[in-house]
Amino acid sequence: MTTLTHRTRRTEVSKSSEKKVESEEDTNQERCPDNEDPGDSKDIRLTLMEEVLLLGLKDKEGYTSFWNDCISSGLRGGILIELAMRGRIYLEPPTMRKKRLLDRKVLLKSDSPTGDVLLDETLKHIKATEPTETVQTWIELLTGETWNPFKLQYQLRNVRERIAKNLVEKGILTTEKQNFLLFDMTTHPVTNTTEKQRLVKKLQDSVLERWVNDPQRMDRRTLALLVLAHSSDVLENVFSCLTDDKYDVAMNRTKDLVELDPEVEGTKHNATEMIWAVLAAFNKS
Repeated sequence: MTTLTHRTRRTEVSKSSEKKVESEEDTNQERCPDNEDPGDSKDIRLTLMEEVLLLGLKDKEGYTSFWNDCISSGLRGGILIELAMRGRIYLEPPTMRKKRLLDRKVLLKSDSPTGDVLLDETLKHIKATEPTETVQTWIELLTGETWNPFKLQYQLRNVRERIAKNLVEKGILTTEKQNFLLFDMTTHPVTNTTEKQRLVKKLQDSVLERWVNDPQRMDRRTLALLVLAHSSDVLENVFSCLTDDKYDVAMNRTKDLVELDPEVEGTKHNATEMIWAVLAAFNKS
């Protein structure tokens, strides 16, 4: 599991010195008809997986860090959260024997297609699986991290490349071939830098200018993206351009957020259980 680390040239900022900014967000946002968050009113609509990959890509080189071994599972967690937000899956209700988020199974709510190939492929797996599985097990199965040969059929293959192709179709990335001495690799440099900067700015603002110090008052998709960006080890890409003081404040606040107890946060009013269940799964791994 990755942890939030500070660059060596930076010093920790005392939390008592942080200025708390009052939120101007409306906590009672209207939901879309299919239970999906309205998100940003932009022409380009990205899935959580596309946003995580976009944050992880090097703009000019067009590939993620070779040392990042967390983004694969992070993308699978994003698939589960996206499906839950679109009203396709949910966690079974808690019982006396199954109170913890990681003990409760993922259940199908609707098998209607989403229009996204990865989401629909996962939806078919969940629908066809008996007995049902937990969030942590699904992340492992979709990533291919299982010793059971009969479960390998659930692995989602070429996920990064398929997500990148979606971003190419949306005009955000392009496709190139790069030679790395011994092999050629398909890369996807960023062409629509405006869209990526909008995404980066949204995350920066969520922990700086628009910080509310309460996850229940945050926009659900923004909260999910912060959790996934942390779990995928791409947050440094989001905050690296900030000044030293703002960088430390942003990192400290994000650290406080992801270190909250998922079991407590998941039981609060209007909480999105799947977000906290995915965080709990990554905390345990």
